[in-house]
Amino acid sequence: MTSDQTASVTTHRSIAPEIIEFYSETIDEAERLTCSADGVLEMVRTQELLRRYLPEPPASVLDVGGGPGAHARWLVKDGYGVHLVDPVPRHVERAAETGATVELGDARSLTAADSSYDVVLVLGPLYHLLEGEERLQALREARRVVRPGGLVAAAAINLYASLFEHTATTWLGTKDRVRDAVADILATGVHEPGRKGFTAAYFHTAGQLAEELAAAGLADAKVYGVEGPSWGALKATEQYTGERLDTSGPLFAAALEAARLAEPYPDLLAASSHMLAVAQA
Repeated sequence: MTSDQTASVTTHRSIAPEIIEFYSETIDEAERLTCSADGVLEMVRTQELLRRYLPEPPASVLDVGGGPGAHARWLVKDGYGVHLVDPVPRHVERAAETGATVELGDARSLTAADSSYDVVLVLGPLYHLLEGEERLQALREARRVVRPGGLVAAAAINLYASLFEHTATTWLGTKDRVRDAVADILATGVHEPGRKGFTAAYFHTAGQLAEELAAAGLADAKVYGVEGPSWGALKATEQYTGERLDTSGPLFAAALEAARLAEPYPDLLAASSHMLAVAQA
């Protein structure tokens, strides 16, 4: 990575060390959207939803909290000019390989100038900002740096995702600590710092996500369920067989079609693992 590809930024509040450690040592985020069928489903659906709203290339895209560059990679291939910001050094190093420019930074305190990007993606930061005011600050920063009328897209983990996930893994009925964690998430929306299995995280309802975008001054927010109602079937199949599911096969095709068919029905938003909201500045 060259010196002009990265920059350090001082933020008003540091990223929790637990979160940095989780993404640096516990999991490899570079593999999350490729190593499981539900991860592939998340990637495919995120791509197709974003492509409905993205302006034509070579529009400029700021990928905030873009991790190791899973989305930056295909955006660069599509012809967009992408700059990625992430607080995890390991992610920034890997993202530099995508063809995007990269920066070590914080969603709550961006270095970008006002109205300097056509699109701002916030596809990770809302997961790990536990306080509502911090999430609003990240969204306000996205609104600040996108041009008037530009696109802001923000992702969130669904409040009910852990319930469906740990039914599929069977841990909900066999591990008391998992059952207790899921119960607490459903009651509070928070995966508490220090709990095993994940890092500190916030889980949204669709209504909360839309409200936060509106409170940040973003207009006409539309919230989509990313994986739809059948992603748990993919996870359960891989859990029970111990084998990677063929994503060219009929079960994956059915889950993908279910996600598409579910889009017009707000009641089904709660069944997705992730949600994607799109809005205008």
